[in-house]
Amino acid sequence: MATGVFYDPVFLTHDTGPGHPECPARLSKSFQYLQKQDWFSELKLITDPRPVEDTILKMNHEAEYIRRVQAASLQGKTILDSPDVSISQESFNVAIRAAGAALELADRLLSGEINNGFGLIRPPGHHAERNMALGFCLFNNIAILARYLQQYHDLEKVLILDWDVHHGNGTQHSFQADPSVMYISLHQYPFYPGTGARSETGVGKGKGTVVNCPMSAGSTDADYRMAFKDDVLPAARRFKPDAVLISAGFDAHRSDPLGGICLETESYRWMSEEMVTIADQYAKGRLLSLLEGGYNLQYLPLCIAEHLSVLKEA
Repeated sequence: MATGVFYDPVFLTHDTGPGHPECPARLSKSFQYLQKQDWFSELKLITDPRPVEDTILKMNHEAEYIRRVQAASLQGKTILDSPDVSISQESFNVAIRAAGAALELADRLLSGEINNGFGLIRPPGHHAERNMALGFCLFNNIAILARYLQQYHDLEKVLILDWDVHHGNGTQHSFQADPSVMYISLHQYPFYPGTGARSETGVGKGKGTVVNCPMSAGSTDADYRMAFKDDVLPAARRFKPDAVLISAGFDAHRSDPLGGICLETESYRWMSEEMVTIADQYAKGRLLSLLEGGYNLQYLPLCIAEHLSVLKEA
């Protein structure tokens, strides 16, 4: 079995306008770089994403919000809900296919066709709330994927690790009262979007299944290794997940224009290795990751390659 990588040119048609950091070149340049790697042929490239069905979108988003995203796109609006969410006429069509790509990876993983998988997709998702677009995100791809694994593939406990430099407010809010999903986040704090304090640990029955690791601006690889040792790995081991998902943002890299964390490119190798180990120990190797942030067009492809080079050896 191989590592599945989902990529399709349709993701480039989500037009965020000139100068926007969440631009199509994030994907096109990353894919071009991956194609040049001598191990690219070992990956299983998956294309032609299916649009996610409304019934599945509604597992994480309100029906009125879904209709509103669709209407705004069709009407040619350029902003949705927040000044940082730029859209175009194709944005709804692309967003439902980005979410659909994640589900396709899940189906192929659970059928045994792939060993693990990565979604080279956009728009990203972890800031999207149940009824609001935020932070470049329309639909919360990772949250939809977690619910899909539970409801369509009968996996009980899902772990989501979010290593994007920004806290995944939407993902936390989706699961903070649900003990069947653990959300762990390493993120710059205080920083956009303002959530993710260490004191946010879940609510009600979900108390203890939200693990926030706020990192100060300027944090390095050594600081992240300490957070993994003290917080991330102990929590994951206690939880014993049936599947491991990664909100794989690469904007904690030292050269990213939107963050203030100082990770090296190689940091994404050892973080990936740690999560592969957790997946192997508790989840029969079931691991899927989806692209979130990462805005330096020189280093984003290199960071993704580090991540994939680990997945393909798992």
